Amino acid sequence: MKRKILTAILAFSLITTVSISCSDDFIERDVLYSIGSDNYFNSEEEYYKGLIAAYDILQSTYANAILGEIASDNTVCGGGDANDVIGWQQVDLMTHTPVNSNLRDIWNWMFAGVNRASYILEFKDKTEFSGKAQIIAEARFLRAYYQFELVKWFGGIPMKGDARFKLGDELTTPRSSKEEVYAAIENDLTLAIADLNPIAPQVGRVTKGAAQALLGKVYLYQKKFDLAGPMLENVITSGNYALVKESNAADKDKYSNLFEEVGENGKESVFEIQYTDVEGAGFGCLQCSEGNVAVGFSGPRNYEGPLFTPGFSFNVPTAEAEAIYEDGDTRKKYTILNMKDWSAESDAVYSPGYKDTGRFNRKYIPRKRSKEAAGDLNLTNPNNYRAIRYADVLLMAAEAFSTSNPGKAQTYLNEVRRRAFGDNNHDITSSGDELVQDIQDERRRELLGEGHRFFDLVRTGKAAGTIPGYVEGKNNLFPIPIEEIRFSNDKWEQNPLYAN
Repeated sequence: MKRKILTAILAFSLITTVSISCSDDFIERDVLYSIGSDNYFNSEEEYYKGLIAAYDILQSTYANAILGEIASDNTVCGGGDANDVIGWQQVDLMTHTPVNSNLRDIWNWMFAGVNRASYILEFKDKTEFSGKAQIIAEARFLRAYYQFELVKWFGGIPMKGDARFKLGDELTTPRSSKEEVYAAIENDLTLAIADLNPIAPQVGRVTKGAAQALLGKVYLYQKKFDLAGPMLENVITSGNYALVKESNAADKDKYSNLFEEVGENGKESVFEIQYTDVEGAGFGCLQCSEGNVAVGFSGPRNYEGPLFTPGFSFNVPTAEAEAIYEDGDTRKKYTILNMKDWSAESDAVYSPGYKDTGRFNRKYIPRKRSKEAAGDLNLTNPNNYRAIRYADVLLMAAEAFSTSNPGKAQTYLNEVRRRAFGDNNHDITSSGDELVQDIQDERRRELLGEGHRFFDLVRTGKAAGTIPGYVEGKNNLFPIPIEEIRFSNDKWEQNPLYAN
């Protein structure tokens, strides 16, 4: 089954959270027994359970994906009113401050992931067994993934190498520089690539291709194009991935099913975060949910009709975002649900929410299910998040080669466009700055709704003047949560232009 590695939440999780910044929800849990370094990591099974705990935090990255869209020019926050999830509303308006519980969630949850992975790595040499190199490599990938999220959102962060954070470290461990964080991520991924299998040992686990794709992305974010291109080409030439197309015979391989349950973990998926509807969670512990919380938040309010189910009408695409698609581009239909068109076709109805645009993120809104899950249905949506798709890899490679080898860049770019249009009549033949812009425009069309747009604009210097309210030199990073500054006795400096 696709989610078999994520079906258990272990008592192990208790001691893998971040002492300096995690919420009480992580700490105050019933435990079956006490785990410590003196009585754990004594067998393959215990390392494997530790790995499950490190994977489990990936499900909380729903917040990163939805807020990465809301922060961009693709969508507005929406919701019920101007005070509905106020932290998201503030990010939408670029008025957020260090006092923002939703940004603090991202900081807390990503650091919890770092700590869980680091706990395994702290004791990587304690016990030998066959297959340990794969587990250690996966832990390195996961730590790199969480740290990459942190450095994208917050810049430099505190780091402790292969060791957990413990209570009191916040007073003695400084924030590392952004460059130091990137160097640590590169090191983890380089080591991971050497030991990861090209084929995952279980569905949902990390592969060599996923680590190569993430490392290529990390290089790209630092403008190390000479390293990014060849690294991403490792994924392209591996033969393990391909674009799914509507002409494919199997339902799993059809483009129309790319974001449906039948299309999960398909040949276009390089790294996919697994969600399930087997159990519910409360709104008081959203990070505990096994479902994709962003999906429920993004659904049309009071929806009645076929295919979809209701949600809370957040993360609504703008009319301008819908207008970026050319005639004949099949992505438009499967990216944005235009309720006016859909209602005319299906008699569906919904209740407009705050800042309603009549449009919804079709990739990640709730689908009708064959069975009902326990708990609140908005918190148990099983839609997997496609964290790294092969189309993204092609476009990143195109960007990396856009200056040094424009012909190769055009080839990768046009592979994506030919899938979108079903022909080669829409190929791009530009070069120079025009080609660079064409690639960025294509990234927006291909990846709209997937949480990448804000960071693409920031890293390419295009955010100012594109995102309403964005201030260059300030909003390229989000503020360190005020609680973290206070925990450090104000030893950690706040990001520029944010007042504590």
